[in-house]
Parts: sequence; C-alpha cells; structure tokens
Amino acid sequence: MDVAATGAPMRLVAGLGIVLAGIAVLPPVLPSYVVILMTEGLIYAIAAASLDLLLGFTGLPSLGHSAFFAVGAYTTAILVTYHQASFAVALVASIALAAAVSGGLAILVLRATGIYFMMITLAVALCAWGLAYRWVSLTGGDTGIVGVPRPRVPGIGLAAGTLPFYYAVLALFAICLALYLLLIWSPFGKTLVGIRDSESRMRVLGYNVYLHKYLALVIAGAFAGVAGSLYAYYNGFVGPNTVDLAHSMQFVLMVIVGGPGTLVGPLIGAFVITFLEKMVSVFTERWVMVLAAAYVVTALWAPRGMLGLLRATR
Repeated sequence: MDVAATGAPMRLVAGLGIVLAGIAVLPPVLPSYVVILMTEGLIYAIAAASLDLLLGFTGLPSLGHSAFFAVGAYTTAILVTYHQASFAVALVASIALAAAVSGGLAILVLRATGIYFMMITLAVALCAWGLAYRWVSLTGGDTGIVGVPRPRVPGIGLAAGTLPFYYAVLALFAICLALYLLLIWSPFGKTLVGIRDSESRMRVLGYNVYLHKYLALVIAGAFAGVAGSLYAYYNGFVGPNTVDLAHSMQFVLMVIVGGPGTLVGPLIGAFVITFLEKMVSVFTERWVMVLAAAYVVTALWAPRGMLGLLRATR
C-alpha cells in the first residue's frame, strides 16, 4: 500500500473505491452513534493525511499541526457565528487562512532541522493555544465559541440530521483523498520522498529543497484547514482544547499507529484512534494513558505502523 514503493496506483484506487463505496452504503443501517464516530474519523483522517505529508513523505516531524487545524476551526466558527457566512465562504476562508499561517510560520520553522524542528513546531502549537486562550475578544477565551450551526446548502438540507452531514463530510474527504493521491504520485511528491531520504543528494541533483519543503508545509496547512473547518461544524463548539498539546499528539499518534510514509496508514490510524478514544473514555477518564500505551506498543513492536506490521507478517 506504500504508493511510492509499490507503484500500484490502479490497485490502490480500486481498493479505496471499494472502501469508500462501503462506508457510503453502510451508515443508513448503522446506529447513529457509530455514524457520528465515522464522521469524526473522516475529519481526522483528512488532518492525519496532511500531517503524514510532512512526517512520512517529507521527513518533517511536526508537533504543531493542531495549530493549522485550529486556524481552520476558529475561522469557520467566527465567520459562521459572528457574520453568518455561508458554508462555501467559511470553508474557503479557513483553507486560505490556514495555508497563509502555515506559509508564514514555515519561514521560521524551516530554519531548523531534526529535534530542533520538532521543538519549534511544538512551541508554535503552545503559542497558538495561548492565543486561543487569551485572545478573549476574538476566540471567546476559555469558553470558546459555541453554537456553530451545521452548514445549510439549498436543496440538500445538511442541517437536518446526522446522515446528510456525514455524506457532506464523506464527499469532501473523497475530494481531499483524490487530491492527495495526485500530489503524492506527482513529480513534486516523489521529490518530497527524495528529500526525506537524502536532502544533500537532492541538493546535488539541483532540486530546490527549501522551496519543496516550504510548499509541503503550505499544502499540509491547507488540508488541515479543511479538517478544522469541518470539525467546527461537526462539534458545534471550538475552544482552546482544539489546539492543545494533547490534540497535536493525537494527530501524530494517528500517523504513527497507521503507518507513516504511506497513503492509507494515517487514514486507518485516524479511525482506530477515534474509535479507541471514544470507547475507552466510556470506562475511564484516563483514556490519554491508554493512547500513550498504544503509542509505546506501536513504537516497540510496530515501528512502521499497522501497515508495516501487516507486511512483515505476510
């Protein structure tokens, strides 16, 4: 399933098509709570895939991805609740602002590599949390922004219930997935893999490494903005917890558990972590410890994630 390694795009597209058809057909016969979890899983899958573009394909271990996710979420919440913006306007504005913020911060964070890159991106996430918490006039501070209504699209009625919104999220997920496939299989995507494997070799070959990494950060920020915007509609509330450290680490965990550097791994990881969190939190408030244990187990016995483990057992 590693696109770059196997070069089997048609089989992958066919497999993804079957999976998408399955999750499109099943929801009407599933309990509402499961459909709600599937909606959240699709939103997080977009965010996790965008992080994997940095972590798995470019070799940029970002710990601040929740900042761009939160930019998208807050932009939608502010536009919809304060200015009654339409779904299209809120979504486009969220994508544009998340990409712009990512591009601005990329100038700073790309000055470092390795552990220093991780620390700077972590600091970015903490600063974003501080802004969300302290900028009360814009973000609502600790109480956040409540009452974000579901999108209203004429003739579709997305505000009517769980299923219409699920299908709206599924449609956007399919679009993001198609764009992501094209990106990874393009010469640009293959260059990112080359940079991940050896920056110095790519420089010798004449590639502009800095520009490629910069564009990867901007594109990943834009995809995170899509996920953040949908999350605001899904949750109906946006607060500082959207950008806290636990949320950032949750995105990283989704990529690590699923399999970094693969297309399908982060999508699987997003669903596994979403369902695991909700199921465990029913029995204990210490669900974060369970997620941490999942990370330790994955790091020790499946360093290439679930997909890597499946390949090893063949």
